[in-house]
Amino acid sequence: MIRNTFSILEGIGPKLERALWRKGILEWGDFIGAPEIKTISPVRKAVFDKRLMDAGKRLAMGDSGYFAQALKLKEHWRLYEVFRDRAVCLDIETNGWHHAAGGYVTVVGLYDGFDYKAFVRGENLSSEALKKELSRYRYVITFFGSGFDLPFLKESLGIDFEMAHFDLCFGARKLGITGGLKKIEPLLGIHRDDSVKGLDGYQAVRLWHEAKRGNRAAYDLLITYNREDTVNLMGMAKTLYERLKTQTGIGTFLNETGGEKFSVKAPFGFCHGESR
Repeated sequence: MIRNTFSILEGIGPKLERALWRKGILEWGDFIGAPEIKTISPVRKAVFDKRLMDAGKRLAMGDSGYFAQALKLKEHWRLYEVFRDRAVCLDIETNGWHHAAGGYVTVVGLYDGFDYKAFVRGENLSSEALKKELSRYRYVITFFGSGFDLPFLKESLGIDFEMAHFDLCFGARKLGITGGLKKIEPLLGIHRDDSVKGLDGYQAVRLWHEAKRGNRAAYDLLITYNREDTVNLMGMAKTLYERLKTQTGIGTFLNETGGEKFSVKAPFGFCHGESR
């Protein structure tokens, strides 16, 4: 989808993007190869051509940070298809307080489609360890992470996220699907482990405090809860991406021309108030 995206160009929004698709300009190579585009002046087109050629090089390099800046956050979902093999799902648990009031991260869960890793306070969670692990990835997937998880990690552990970010909360909202993570999961055919069904973020805080007092069962349940929160994001991302892509209407234009053709190849509601 990113190669069909012209909103990385200044002044081009969804309406003009669709107008370009309608003219048969479906991907960057079509734009660059067109002698002229009636709605765009020659001078402006020359600037856009250069920007798209640069974008193609950046994409081939796997430079997710470039597109994180070039695209509005709400459009980062368009990068999912090319960066999914370098994507990590992330979800955190905290002790229930804001950072300024003594809040801290208790668990950071990461899942790359194959392995789930839990970084736990007092065990293996540190700024250095987390930065090292995150450096392996180019794309982060969260649920309301832009409003909670990522700012909290920055404030408490100094973790900066320069990579592109698919926030599923806002992706779902764009499709008219509102509510918290636990409400949306079953709507997308995603189900939780029976042991943590009905648990929410407030109970995760309680489990942490019980675990600190030596309750191993509470500790194990907290990790299971975080694992479900984290692992389920990957399936949600795939489903929401496909629906968002369909919503743009690009499929109609691609079908009219016999499918996608790429000239640039890459190497590889309310969200937070409800229990996540």
